[in-house]
Amino acid sequence: MTLVVFAVLLLGAVPIALVLALTAAWYIADSGNTLLFASYPQQLYGAIENYGLLAIPLFMLAGELMNEGGLTRRLIDLARILVGGFRGGLVYINLVANMMMAAIVGSAASQIAIMSRAMVPAMEKDGYDKPFAAAITAAGGLLSPIIPPSMLFVLYGVMAQVPIADMFIAGIIPGLMMGGLFFLAIAAVGLVQQYPRGQWPTRAQAKRYLLMGLPAMSIPVIIIGGILAGLATPTESAALASLAALLIGRYVYRDLTFARLPEILRRTAFNAGLVIMLIGAAGVFGWVVVYEQLPQMAAAWIASLTTDPFLFLLLVVGILLLVGMIVDGIAALILVVPILLPIAQGQFDITAYQFGVVVCLTLVLGLLTPPVGAGLFISSSMTGVPPMRIFRALVPFLLMSLVALVLLAWQPWLTLALLQAW
Repeated sequence: MTLVVFAVLLLGAVPIALVLALTAAWYIADSGNTLLFASYPQQLYGAIENYGLLAIPLFMLAGELMNEGGLTRRLIDLARILVGGFRGGLVYINLVANMMMAAIVGSAASQIAIMSRAMVPAMEKDGYDKPFAAAITAAGGLLSPIIPPSMLFVLYGVMAQVPIADMFIAGIIPGLMMGGLFFLAIAAVGLVQQYPRGQWPTRAQAKRYLLMGLPAMSIPVIIIGGILAGLATPTESAALASLAALLIGRYVYRDLTFARLPEILRRTAFNAGLVIMLIGAAGVFGWVVVYEQLPQMAAAWIASLTTDPFLFLLLVVGILLLVGMIVDGIAALILVVPILLPIAQGQFDITAYQFGVVVCLTLVLGLLTPPVGAGLFISSSMTGVPPMRIFRALVPFLLMSLVALVLLAWQPWLTLALLQAW
């Protein structure tokens, strides 16, 4: 009955944190081993008692402060210097700006919301098809969980017990590769659609954009540079980035006022609270899963299907694409890692870093795929375009994401090269 209760609650649109917590409680009651209830609060609290998780609200705060402080707009202007003059310049500007934002925000959903407000009206005004403008902006959000920092990487690092900084380094090459594949998709679509001609900024404009954009670019330098140089942990880098975004937005750009801080902090606390509550509930659910020996049963079933690491990862990608269509990415990550990671490491000798990058990218695709597709609905609410029209325009970028997944599953060095060099 435990699986039935889980399915009924999930399909009944009960918040996923409550689904996990109530399913775990049902299992304990149904098993008759009520002594396990004594450990329930301990497991709930133990799941969130980790210093690394503090990076999640701090990265959320940095993203909120950047958006309110005008840093996002300056990053877009900076991207104009690099790609603004190409045919379809705003499309490339959108993608480059998304890559810059991905190195700061760390959350795909937040990035889609921020960039949809900033880019879609500008692209529509320039003559682009609105569903396509919404689609390329949403596709750019897929870079956020791969290009460091990434909240999914933070959570995965905590669960897999690997250094979060190493997970960030492992994501650099895959993130840049994803960006390159998206550039190819844009070029391919451009052969069918005649993009409007772009315009390079004048020398005076380029100088102004560069001077105004450099302070905003200091945020990813603080985050990634601090981690790579060993000067700060990911959590400390997130705190420093939040402070820098506050000071730049208030005293350099002067777009941020202290009167806005209470609302910014309230939004950050609310969103972070949802994530932390989900992590706690999933910790209890994962405890029940391990107690029931589901990882061992799953390992035996998978071992009967294949002994090849590449085929195993492709099987994982197929399963997680289905899971990600229904369950939120963070919740799905917490559910599958305790089951699949021991199998990947123990039976197939796959490193935790390669497995983590493949799993995180696969699950985030669920943001943009029906039937749930939270990212589709975020983009739709921000732009007014129906979700399915955005999805149809997204197909080339989703196909490129699948190409990236196959390459990452096939070639471990794509995730390990920088780690080994470091």
